[in-house]
Amino acid sequence: MPGEFEPQEKIYMLWPQRPDNWRNGAKPAQKAFAEVAKAIRRFEPVTVLASPEQFSNCRNTLPPEITVLEMTSNDAWVRDCGPTFLVNDKGSLRACDWKFNAWGGLTDGLYFPWDQDDLVARKICELEHADSYRTEDFVLEGGSIHVDGEGTVMTTEMCLLSAGRNPSMTKKQIGKKLKNYLNCDKVLWIPNGIDKKETNGHVDDIACFIRPGEAACIYTENKKHPFYAVSQEVYRTLSGMTDAKGRKLKVHKICCTKHPVKMKKQFCIDQVEGSKPRKKGELCIASYLNFLIVNGGVIVPQYDDENDKKALKQIQKLFPDRRAVGVHTKEIVYGGGNIHCITQQVPKVRTTAK
Repeated sequence: MPGEFEPQEKIYMLWPQRPDNWRNGAKPAQKAFAEVAKAIRRFEPVTVLASPEQFSNCRNTLPPEITVLEMTSNDAWVRDCGPTFLVNDKGSLRACDWKFNAWGGLTDGLYFPWDQDDLVARKICELEHADSYRTEDFVLEGGSIHVDGEGTVMTTEMCLLSAGRNPSMTKKQIGKKLKNYLNCDKVLWIPNGIDKKETNGHVDDIACFIRPGEAACIYTENKKHPFYAVSQEVYRTLSGMTDAKGRKLKVHKICCTKHPVKMKKQFCIDQVEGSKPRKKGELCIASYLNFLIVNGGVIVPQYDDENDKKALKQIQKLFPDRRAVGVHTKEIVYGGGNIHCITQQVPKVRTTAK
């Protein structure tokens, strides 16, 4: 699996619509998704997949340079239900089609059914003419892993060892599965994430590789901040780790929002059986770390917070050869994710493959 910072062919997204997850019939979220898509398109191609009911709306909302195709799904988290792309030693594209169960299935999943989401990876692989490896015996979401492209994968114990995913497997067995399917040599286990309720602590909210040998993570010294304990833990944990090449990781700090983002009372979200309700005052996982690296750019979440500019400046400093672009994504956070969660990159392959 190539690192996210390696050359990419395009980005996939899914169009939001379900009213039991997105407020006001998903219209505010659709506007935010559109802004994310347009920001990415400044650097590389984007394909947005929309349901038959939403195709016309999606097509008319987005500019013509963004491709819109029809595809059924249960929701809009393509990072988690879409394929994880790989490149073989001949430069050809492959993909992992992980079994998807809405972040925990009947144990603590977020909605039921999830059958159409579980077909998204295979459908995207068909569009890309990419052979895929289906893991019927293994549940995983793309947001739970990050790789350095040189044999190292990072993840969290909170997520991969959760009861709703692979309860019959040990930590060692899960690590072996990651190594086999991603062709990695070493798994870096971070104990906890910040999103305990929804994703069971996806790593893409707290840490990522920015290049081989270097990682970034959330960080705050404000002991009253809800992410304080985890941010201290992840920085301390990564700083004491080495990667698959034996390099001691260089870890960069990315600030947290100054003020926590919370659900508001006036939000109109349908209460539907099979979906977890969203309540007033519920903490939203507003992390600047949930950015997307693209060709020549980094698309960074912004929350109308006092630390928005600070985070953007910090991330820009980490990527001197790319342009950091901020997009207001509070509406996406209200739905349970962010920029990295709603995107999936296709790596660029060598055209001279034999």
